[in-house]
Amino acid sequence: MAKVAVIMGSKSDFAVVKPAVKVLKDFGVQAEVRVISAHRTPDEAHAFAASAKDSGFEAIICAAGKAAHLGGVIAAYTTLPVIGLPVKTDMMGGLDSLLSIVQMPSGIPVATVGVNGGENAGLLALQILGIKYPEIAEKLAAYKANMANKIAADDAALQQELKEL
Repeated sequence: MAKVAVIMGSKSDFAVVKPAVKVLKDFGVQAEVRVISAHRTPDEAHAFAASAKDSGFEAIICAAGKAAHLGGVIAAYTTLPVIGLPVKTDMMGGLDSLLSIVQMPSGIPVATVGVNGGENAGLLALQILGIKYPEIAEKLAAYKANMANKIAADDAALQQELKEL
């Protein structure tokens, strides 16, 4: 079974992480969720990242706000794909988090989704896993077809409503 680590810098980030965990579980992917801080528990972050591949993880989602170094620290110690999930902050509405995550130095890539984009973080992890697991790729194709069908139905309903004006 595919396995993704979902790490947050603080338990207060769980509301942002929850949609990622849900979408992973909906697709039958095991999600292990942890609170590990790049700043307050750097040794734990290092140990987790260094052993992540041997622990069976195939991707890591890192949610963090403000300085948001978690994804970069984790990416520095692993060759697994790391997805940064910026958390909205009071100070700059999450722009600070987004810029901290997306501005990684050369050689330490962290894919980054939008601020509070937990669902997209989970979906990106699924797309990465879909390369190896055909069943996940098939479920993603069905997921996207369902989205397209909903938009088509919404458009048809709108067109009908417009005719009645």
